[in-house]
Amino acid sequence: MNSTNQPIIQLVDVVKAFGAQMVLDKVSFAVSEGKTTVIAGGSGQGKSVVLKLILGLLAPDSGQILVNGQDICGMRQQDLNQVRMAFGVLFQGAALLDSLSVFDNVALPLEERTKLHAKEIREQVMSMLDKVGLDGHEQKFPAQLSGGMKKRVGLARALMLQPKIVLFDEPTTGLDPEKSMEIYRLFYRTQEQFGYTAVIVSHDIPKIFNLADQVILLNNGKVVSFNNPRDLQGVESVGIEEFLNNTMGTIYRSKELE
Repeated sequence: MNSTNQPIIQLVDVVKAFGAQMVLDKVSFAVSEGKTTVIAGGSGQGKSVVLKLILGLLAPDSGQILVNGQDICGMRQQDLNQVRMAFGVLFQGAALLDSLSVFDNVALPLEERTKLHAKEIREQVMSMLDKVGLDGHEQKFPAQLSGGMKKRVGLARALMLQPKIVLFDEPTTGLDPEKSMEIYRLFYRTQEQFGYTAVIVSHDIPKIFNLADQVILLNNGKVVSFNNPRDLQGVESVGIEEFLNNTMGTIYRSKELE
């Protein structure tokens, strides 16, 4: 997979508060193109808020949010919608439409945003379903699917417009460890194939770090960036060290320590 190491997303001195609660306090970090960035942290530390800011669903109180070099803060809705075309999103609960079949859920982005004919849409949808391991399930409805299958449908839909960036919000919530690992392997394969930049918010520590090129830890409104997950083992911040001990214990070890 090719990557330029150039930031495709940047947060610069971003401040976001809800009333008296300071969620992000002059937060800055960059996401490199083609890489996987994992955003982690304790409950209520602002992980999902970061995703909403990147999508322009929330506005920061101050600071800049750059997507492909464009500051989306204060951007006109029409221009913001254009920027959002670069994104695919896999929501926490997959956000499938219960009244639509698997095929129709996955076809939705093509039907809404392209002028493709029905035959072309069918060919693309069936190809994508095959890539995510759902060949033969296109006529099923969400209620007939397991949790892991729903995640696969959500990923297929998120990839239909071949986005440059895919945001994952707690993608393995509700899955057992074996199914979680299947989904992580699927993320790896599809990223290798499509070359998208992945930003993953996850509580699934430490397994998710095995996918990460970069880890962003949120703690009390601040961030600490790690360009290599192995560097987590040397952290000296009390709050972050406590989070890592609670979530990782002694499970995660780099190859140097084995």
